[in-house]
Amino acid sequence: MNPKLLTKAVQEYINANLKADVNQIALAKSKFEGISSAELAGQILSKKKSEKKLPRWFNTPGIYYPPALSIEQTSSEITASYKSKLAIGHSLIDLTGGFGIDANYFAKQMDTVTHCEINLELSEIAAHNANILKSNNIEFKALDGMEFIKTTSHQYDTIYVDPARRASKGKVFMLKDCTPDVSSNLDLLLEKSKRLLIKTAPLLDITAGLNELKQVSEIHIVSVKNECKELLWVIDRDFTGELKIIAASLNETEKIFSFQKSESLINLKYAENLSTFKYLYEPDTALLKSGAFNLIGERYQLVKLHPQTQLYASNIINNSFPGRIFEIEQQLTTTDLKKATNLTGNIIVRNYPAKPEELSKKYKIMSAQDQFLIFTKTGENDNIILSTRIIQHY
Repeated sequence: MNPKLLTKAVQEYINANLKADVNQIALAKSKFEGISSAELAGQILSKKKSEKKLPRWFNTPGIYYPPALSIEQTSSEITASYKSKLAIGHSLIDLTGGFGIDANYFAKQMDTVTHCEINLELSEIAAHNANILKSNNIEFKALDGMEFIKTTSHQYDTIYVDPARRASKGKVFMLKDCTPDVSSNLDLLLEKSKRLLIKTAPLLDITAGLNELKQVSEIHIVSVKNECKELLWVIDRDFTGELKIIAASLNETEKIFSFQKSESLINLKYAENLSTFKYLYEPDTALLKSGAFNLIGERYQLVKLHPQTQLYASNIINNSFPGRIFEIEQQLTTTDLKKATNLTGNIIVRNYPAKPEELSKKYKIMSAQDQFLIFTKTGENDNIILSTRIIQHY
């Protein structure tokens, strides 16, 4: 940390240049003694990246920012707030603390929080910001959290860990490919806590994760504006019941779809003729990741279009549905599209033998604000095109 970056004049410069070209600032001569141009550019870039993701940090004077990569990798405030409610008891240790967003939100729920971060400078930055934000119940330790938990005699109510993929790996689908290796240290972590909370990337395969872990009581699939952000694995030391899966869509309003794993194994009727339906439902990405495709239809009294088409039809509007709802205005054929002029509509393709860009070029379809052309398939394996108007966004 360079404390000179926190002086009034430098902070005013950073705020005044949030819309400036950071590359030009990095190449120009620094205006401040003891501060490099690269440091100034780095603070500006990281603060800019925080504006929507971390509004509390962005709007609080005196915040010190880490390199932009740390901002990209950290939880957003909306997801940190959600996961903070999954902690139990009075004490929590975050083994992979990073920039400290999660720790600050856990501190709102717990009496004491311990933040472990092996990177000394990042630990110092997180501690400084916690002081600025008046999160006074967080203890900061600049060390390897997993090594600390192996040697400490202290018991925690909740342990939180966010394993990162190893540098040698590409896309990660298994916990064993991440560090710290939670699966190999699972018994140790459960000896030191009542609840273990693991955050993983949404790419991680749920079935594979369940094969690597034990005593998983809940899996939370968290999305923001239809982008799956993270999987949260809740492991309770004394758990013996059935796994619960929760799809959490965090938008203007929080929408939760939860079920026991066995509930998803049901049959569902498929649509044969869409002309009798008024509305089309498209599930949020968290709902789709849950795999409960038939249960979605049963819960919301919807008819599924096709076994491999995750779209649903209904004659009623249910605004509690986690996803988009469209009003079906017209059912079209490819002949209709060929004859049409000035064709407009945002293209959605689900289980249809063409890509959106191909369809846009072939039929000269221009984008539109509220109109959508949905290319899909019914239960009779018929390819159909629906002209629709969106009436509920994510």
